[in-house]
Amino acid sequence: MTKEQDNYSAFEGLNLSNARSEGETYEQYRGRLRQNKEILKTYFQLGRDAFKDIFPNGVHEALQDSAEEAYNENEKANAKQLGEAK
Repeated sequence: MTKEQDNYSAFEGLNLSNARSEGETYEQYRGRLRQNKEILKTYFQLGRDAFKDIFPNGVHEALQDSAEEAYNENEKANAKQLGEAK
């Protein structure tokens, strides 16, 4: 009987380095460190299996989707404000 191999990578595409990246501002660097700290804290509290259930495609994709949603909501709000200002 062969054991099924799980290739789940929760942090794929996420920069977990403590070093400041080239072209990254200090504010972006500090924000990334805070974000990484919260992500790792949640990972260690919940465990790998629960984290996999919450983020089946990894944290990076969830963060990307969240950023896109926020951007789209902001665009709608701006369009609405501009429509009312006319």
